[in-house]
Amino acid sequence: MMENLFRLVDHEDLFSRRCIWVNGPVIVGAGPSGLATAACLREQGVPFMVLERADCIASLWQKRTYDRLKLHLPKQFCQLPKVPFPEDFPEYPTKRQFIDYLESYAKRFQINPRFNECVQSARYDETCGLWRVKTVSTVGSTRTEVEYICRWLVVATGENAECVMPDIEGLGEFKGEIIHVCDYKSGESFRGKKVLVVGCGNSGMELSLDLCNHNASPSMVVRSSVHVLPREIFGKSTFELAVMMLKWLPLWLVDKLLLILAWLVLGDVEKYGLKRPSTGPLELKNTKGKTPVLDIGTLEKIRSGDIKVVPGIKSFNKHQVELVNGETLDIDAILLATGYRSNVPSWLQEGDFFSKNGFPKRPYPHGWKGSVGLYAVGFTRRGLSGASSDAMKIAQDIGQVWKQETKQKQHRPTACHRRCISQF
Repeated sequence: MMENLFRLVDHEDLFSRRCIWVNGPVIVGAGPSGLATAACLREQGVPFMVLERADCIASLWQKRTYDRLKLHLPKQFCQLPKVPFPEDFPEYPTKRQFIDYLESYAKRFQINPRFNECVQSARYDETCGLWRVKTVSTVGSTRTEVEYICRWLVVATGENAECVMPDIEGLGEFKGEIIHVCDYKSGESFRGKKVLVVGCGNSGMELSLDLCNHNASPSMVVRSSVHVLPREIFGKSTFELAVMMLKWLPLWLVDKLLLILAWLVLGDVEKYGLKRPSTGPLELKNTKGKTPVLDIGTLEKIRSGDIKVVPGIKSFNKHQVELVNGETLDIDAILLATGYRSNVPSWLQEGDFFSKNGFPKRPYPHGWKGSVGLYAVGFTRRGLSGASSDAMKIAQDIGQVWKQETKQKQHRPTACHRRCISQF
């Protein structure tokens, strides 16, 4: 294999970049999914390299989340493999607590990502049977290009790599502040302002509540149907209750029971403009990846009129929004809670395993393994528990091959080609 690698390096002009051989898998992404995979590989005794475009682990949590954020599910469903949350953490850990947990996790398993390494491309080279991962690192005015050569590639960039910016007529003409949820920290700066919140998922709902608590006047756009469930039902986590029922009952029946219980706790939410989809909440999550909203107090503010629910947007002008029902609203700011998307198609040169939307083509639970050493973690649309499950499978799969091959005594070359300057 190494002879093929040297032949490859000789064949192409790589004198403008460093070429690094990674003795194990390259993991792209140092979020929870990448950390979980690295930890499981460490337990298997497999060396690895983690590449991260930001300057820290879990950059989504550290740089692109709002201050009041807490985990929406109980902590036992969000822990990474091998290490539970500290016992003194609350059932729904805060943003800071979760970041502390991840940093402690990385330290425990000696996970030291190469930060500020933005992957430009990754492709499988059939000539040598290896993956070639090209990155660019910019520190100050210095730009460095590196090419990593590896046998296995683990895609851990996740479902939320890039912001989704909607294309709405007149949005560019609006003179007030326009901010995506990734840049929102607190409603303090919007105090006394009329804010249009575009999006009614968990983020849109919670930020509308946060704006309301800071004496802003939010109007929330509900363009389509949405499932709103209580976070807890009679003191029990709704998610935990659903997981328990699924052990004994079919999914369609669990969906019906959840909706009945939600009606008993929340009442009829449709009279407030929150129309429910015809498909049940769990089935919709499994088939379309659309997560039900877990209410943490927003519905009470909608009932009181402090949060106004409005239909879809037709267009914007300098200071107003026109809705599809013909109504116009004066607004001071726009908050885009329009979500995120995968960025895999922009850098992974592969068309068999990943689809054009940046998710594995094969449905859960089969979307973790492709061919020629390609893996995916964090694309299950099942949160951190789904990512942890895939991380363990990936590590076991690579670990089996690694252990079989390391049992055989191998002759290691004493030196690499001068351009393949590093080994890990």
